[in-house]
Amino acid sequence: MNKPINHPVISAQVGQIYEQLMADVQVQAGLQFLEQDHDRTIEEQIQLTEIEAPTFAEAAKGAVYKRKLEEYGIQDVMVDETGNVFGLRSGSGSGPTLVVCAHLDTVFPAGTDVQAKHRNGRIYAPGIADDGRGLAAVLTIARALQHTGIHTVGNLIIGATVGEEGLGDLRGVKALFAGRSDIDGFISVEPGAPEKITYLAAGSKRYRVTFHGTGGHSFADFGIPNPIHALGRAIAGISEIRTPAEPKTTFSVGVVEGGTSVNTISEHATLLLDMRSNSAQALAELEQQALNIIQKAAEAENTRWNRENELTVQLELVGDRPAGEQGSDAAIVQAASAANRAMGLEPELEDASSTDSNVAISLGIPAVTLGGGGEYGGMHTLEEYFDPAGAYRGAQYVFLVMLGLLGVEGITPPLLISKQK
Repeated sequence: MNKPINHPVISAQVGQIYEQLMADVQVQAGLQFLEQDHDRTIEEQIQLTEIEAPTFAEAAKGAVYKRKLEEYGIQDVMVDETGNVFGLRSGSGSGPTLVVCAHLDTVFPAGTDVQAKHRNGRIYAPGIADDGRGLAAVLTIARALQHTGIHTVGNLIIGATVGEEGLGDLRGVKALFAGRSDIDGFISVEPGAPEKITYLAAGSKRYRVTFHGTGGHSFADFGIPNPIHALGRAIAGISEIRTPAEPKTTFSVGVVEGGTSVNTISEHATLLLDMRSNSAQALAELEQQALNIIQKAAEAENTRWNRENELTVQLELVGDRPAGEQGSDAAIVQAASAANRAMGLEPELEDASSTDSNVAISLGIPAVTLGGGGEYGGMHTLEEYFDPAGAYRGAQYVFLVMLGLLGVEGITPPLLISKQK
């Protein structure tokens, strides 16, 4: 695929649809509700953040989220086998199906102090922004729909995923798409300004690489292959890989482990390797190159000590996030850009990143990741913070994008195309 044009494109048709939406009384009532609901949304954001939800342990937060969705008029809310929480708000039955969601998990381990602290107008708590803001924004949008009674043409699947962070490997959203074929569009909500639109997916492959040997005393058993030395050979080789600037393609050995003492030849040594690219092809080429280097490192360590296959290497794929692209003129990107303009903002098309939208984009399903509003900082640290001033603007923005894609009965047709027609 050719490199996408990285600037907003808004057709006359899409622009007209957003003019009609902004002129509608019910839509304006929804926007006003979202502003008035700001304080409640922030309270809910804090409440959700204060429920621990490490990746692979999101059930407690998911149960609370399920109850809230049901309270706000969402039907058939279910927790699936993976832990995702989703419900349905049906449209007229003749339109597309759109998913709007945030993610339940955080990067912080169990036992982390997640109680919110207020300082200088900011709220400090691990996870308060990522993705406490996204979760709260999705819920206030559900309340706005309940309050206004807006009837969409298309169906809305609304809720939250698990396993978005780290070694969660997008397991929640992968399960969502594996379990159904009726999804025509996808919006994930993350912290950030509404002007910023993520529409490209940076893929990644992550490996746990372990070199195994017999081990022994550093003096008495000298002359046997050393797993740590093999690991060093592998890292040195990986560090010399040349990757293209476009598509952006990167690699990093992020963790190394092994050994028991200074006078021991280790029995094993492990590294964690992260590889990323905006291009699926470039990522596959990088992966093959790195795996070849790792295998040759094991062979070289055996050869150095005239041993045959005494030292072995184990490869474990621990992360596989698909890459993908779509044009800046895709209907979902146009809708996101037009909604910005309708709010008096200037849309900014972001570089590729890794979010729940990766899976949809890789499958050819229109998807964007949008900012739920509010300023934030200290992401993925114990000093993570959120500034709630004007954050409702993010919720208003996602609300408008959603309505444009689904269509509003008697007002506008859906911009998304239904695969079921």
